[in-house]
Amino acid sequence: MENINKNRLFLASCLALITTAMTFAIRARLETVFGPEGVGLTLEQIGYAFAPAFFGFTIAMIIGGPLVDLLGIKKITWMAFITHAVGIVLTIMADSMTSLFIATLFVGIGNGFVEAALNPLVASMYPNEKTKMLNRFHVWFPGGIVIGALLGWLTMDVMEQSWQFMVGTLFIPLIIYGVLFIGQKIPVTERVQLGVSNKKMFASVLNPLFLFMVACMFLTAASELGTTQRIESLLKESVAQPLLVLAFINGIMALGRLFAGKVVHKLKPSGMLLYSAIFTFIGLWMLTVTSGGMTFVAAAVFAIGVTFFWPTMLGFVAEYLPETGALGLSVMGGAGMFSVSIVLPVMGRLMDGEGGINEALRTMSILPAILIVAFLGLNIYMKKRNQRAEV
Repeated sequence: MENINKNRLFLASCLALITTAMTFAIRARLETVFGPEGVGLTLEQIGYAFAPAFFGFTIAMIIGGPLVDLLGIKKITWMAFITHAVGIVLTIMADSMTSLFIATLFVGIGNGFVEAALNPLVASMYPNEKTKMLNRFHVWFPGGIVIGALLGWLTMDVMEQSWQFMVGTLFIPLIIYGVLFIGQKIPVTERVQLGVSNKKMFASVLNPLFLFMVACMFLTAASELGTTQRIESLLKESVAQPLLVLAFINGIMALGRLFAGKVVHKLKPSGMLLYSAIFTFIGLWMLTVTSGGMTFVAAAVFAIGVTFFWPTMLGFVAEYLPETGALGLSVMGGAGMFSVSIVLPVMGRLMDGEGGINEALRTMSILPAILIVAFLGLNIYMKKRNQRAEV
């Protein structure tokens, strides 16, 4: 990879992901701004207004995945930059459910293009360390959420600035990642490097193992992002500052992903996923029965669970199903975000109903319970597959 500045490209990619992640934290803070005590939307209506962040992400991933190989990583990255900028401006101008919906859609599309372009970029730059480097790249999803959560708390709760000022802080990482990508030579995707044809790539996404991973991605993403996106409403009765719990959860996740290489070496991706599902299930149940300081203990268990979900799901596909190419990674990310767009209004309806917050959390805990069984089966399958390969 001559004339390719890996360090600069990796840094730019991390800042693009920080921009993406900050939108999640800031959107969580906007729930109270636009909710019953603010603009007056119900929690279910907010769920629908926030849903485009996830199905917009899915649209961009599904469109961007195949286009990454056709147009190149660079053009998809600039599409992310433009839609991010438009979405941030529209969010600052939002004053109703409809305007918030449209703004969130643009932000979601920008986020999707970031994942569509930059997951393949990282995989292609580090072909021998895919799971490790994808985890290291995805340090900055929880890392960006920590940054966004703390900025939200500082600007609105400490400095008592307007929510528009808080949203405007998104321009900082946006401008920096745009500058870093200017003039850089970017490698082709790994699928192109391997010479895998478009026909084989599209056929590969029908592989039963890949379809199984897509189904699991629906549940892993909903468990993680469905819960953290609605943290303000879920924990408002348990702690005084739910955004600080969000920062705490994502701080643990960032540290975990930073040292993912050692965990991957010991457990392998399938083992990591099984243990993640177990801790996520326990953490969600603990959140239904804790309050005050103990909420942070429950949140820590939940954080340990969801830390490796997203990057390890992508790393598994990149490592064991490389012929699916950028399309495979995009389908995985798109499936995950689409599932969150479905679960957010459902959670809102449950929280608005008689069962309230605990009913929503108990219902969400069903998802990792299913994953425990699924990943136990995956571990058995992978051990048998490895044994056959050794014979």
